[in-house]
Amino acid sequence: MAFVLAAKPTTAFAQPTNPDAPVYLFSTFKEGDQDGLRYAFSYNGYHWSNVPGLFLKAHIGEKPIMRDPSIVRGPDGTWHLVWTSAWRGNNGFGYAHSKDLAHWSEQQFIPAMAHEPNVCNVWAPELFYDDQDQQFIICWASTIPGRFPDYLEASTNNHRMYYITTRDFKAFTPTKLFLDPGFSVIDCQIVKTGQEPLSPSNGERGATNSNYVLILKDNTRPERNIRVAFGDTPLGPWKNISPPFTDKLTEGPTSLKLGDDWLIYFDSYATKSYGAVGTRDFISFTNVSSEMTFPEGLKHGTIFTATKKDLDYLWKVSTQMVANAGHKFVAKLFPAEIEKRLAAIDAVAKRGPFQPTWESITNNFKTPKWYEDAKFGLFIHWGAYAVPAFGSEWYPRNMYVQGSDEFKHHIATYGPQSQFGYKDFFQSFKAEKFDATA
Repeated sequence: MAFVLAAKPTTAFAQPTNPDAPVYLFSTFKEGDQDGLRYAFSYNGYHWSNVPGLFLKAHIGEKPIMRDPSIVRGPDGTWHLVWTSAWRGNNGFGYAHSKDLAHWSEQQFIPAMAHEPNVCNVWAPELFYDDQDQQFIICWASTIPGRFPDYLEASTNNHRMYYITTRDFKAFTPTKLFLDPGFSVIDCQIVKTGQEPLSPSNGERGATNSNYVLILKDNTRPERNIRVAFGDTPLGPWKNISPPFTDKLTEGPTSLKLGDDWLIYFDSYATKSYGAVGTRDFISFTNVSSEMTFPEGLKHGTIFTATKKDLDYLWKVSTQMVANAGHKFVAKLFPAEIEKRLAAIDAVAKRGPFQPTWESITNNFKTPKWYEDAKFGLFIHWGAYAVPAFGSEWYPRNMYVQGSDEFKHHIATYGPQSQFGYKDFFQSFKAEKFDATA
């Protein structure tokens, strides 16, 4: 079945002004460090950039990591997060919740596979809120050696999907098998299509009679690519698994609906890049990777819809979320927009009388007449550092630099900086003897 994707927004970099306008966030992590929760953002689903900052540092388990972060907002407005908390030797995954995506609750460990003593791993947990049954579904991949035929897989890398449900993240249903497609499977995302069933066409499989789609990674050695399956409920049963629609060595699919179209993003880990396909029926797919831009090093998590107000708040507190705060500046614009604005500035500058050459300055500059009759002026920089009157005007900075003379003088004279800081000099800086005329 052929289809044509709707045209993406022509203004690729337009920022919404309404605080309630939707924006798209991508929960992600940093490969190598795997140290915590990070975000990318987009206004139109095609162009993505990083939000600076580390918004939740992993610290559950013996060797804490945070991979595959999945975020869903509950009906009460609370954001819920689950993530892969260990590579091997664990029987569960991490969980936390937040009201603002920046300040998270105490981390919990959910031992969803504790009843399986031989389980090798618990990987890529994915959250889905089932609005019909008013419950959260959490599905993930685990390997239990000998439980299923290995075929071409190692017995410690033969995954199947399992799930639990919860309404409050305190009580959970018993763990059950979620998907056994007859091959190793991982990285599943449940999608509610939100559309009327399509009319059957030539007996084609797919969304013709299904309200839910499961995006999955075929993890078998010959494949390792992305496929979809179809179901009448968010718990399946899943049927009519499609052929792969991505290249081999792709993983971590996540999706976003834009108008009538769906975009399915995936991590091409062989080429260390990101890609995407578009579809309207989950039967025919068009590769739209060339129309996308992603920040370097983006790793797979999940995409979810937030608001401009949510994004603005993340930017506001981002420096608080970075160790030592002296992080590299990240512009809140996409690279192409920065280039566009710089080009506009250059165009204006080139129309002016001066160019950045000595010849231009020498030949074109004339001393203005107002300057020839200018009066002498004096600027005095005077501040509260005159109260301690020690060192120089750099006292406000150096008093906090351990080992400096100002640091030692301050403690000896006024006490610890945590009890008497620079702000406490302000009330003494009255300048009552200042005489401007003199």
